[in-house]
Amino acid sequence: MPQQVFVKVVGFSDVERHALDAVLRLSRERPTNYLLWAEGATAMPALALLDGQSNEARLEAGKPNGGMKLVWVGEDPPAGVWRTFSRPVSWADVVSAMDEEFASHASVEFDLDLTGVQDEPATLPPDEVPEEPVPRRALIANADLAERLYLRAKLALNHMTIADEAETAAQALELVRARKYMLALVDMGLPGGDGWEFVRRLTKGDAPIPHVIVTQQQPSLGERLRARFAGVDALMRKPPDPERLQELLQKLH
Repeated sequence: MPQQVFVKVVGFSDVERHALDAVLRLSRERPTNYLLWAEGATAMPALALLDGQSNEARLEAGKPNGGMKLVWVGEDPPAGVWRTFSRPVSWADVVSAMDEEFASHASVEFDLDLTGVQDEPATLPPDEVPEEPVPRRALIANADLAERLYLRAKLALNHMTIADEAETAAQALELVRARKYMLALVDMGLPGGDGWEFVRRLTKGDAPIPHVIVTQQQPSLGERLRARFAGVDALMRKPPDPERLQELLQKLH
């Protein structure tokens, strides 16, 4: 049986709530489930997420909590809070902290930067200098806000917490010119895109992205063949199957 942990949420904007709801829903795929607590529920919350910009949250922090862990998001945390996070909120970091406390078997090692400080390497001849590793950064190219939030949450729960978003093909290509990406999640219906030619620019352009996953409405056999020739990892029907997407993302570890 999965372990269930109820979470009380006080404050936060609609966008932040939407992202948090997506993360909580995705936690149901793991041994430890984080569930949104509501007034009148039989079980008591084990943790409260408090918005530092909300007066109600500050009042909540001053109440007797019966051992409930308090997570404060924002500036000037009151006394007695368990953890504090600044804005913009990285819900992946929040879940990682929750896992440390509540998950008995969950992995909490979030690889935020593979190009961190290392010992100074020995000097190599120019033709033997290894290429820099591609950072674990993802590109989400999708015009739909709800889909982008879902994909960002899915990435975060698979230890890929750095992600940029593009709502058009032009924005996506501009980001690709400026940064290196390990993964791109691309909606074939992206505005301004020229179909598979746009995807090929991601997989085989001047700065090719090693892993590309494409979603499309009702992909045909012919489209699947084009996906193979374009060098993508997978062509998935919209909305993507959560288990299949999970398998693909796990292969990136």
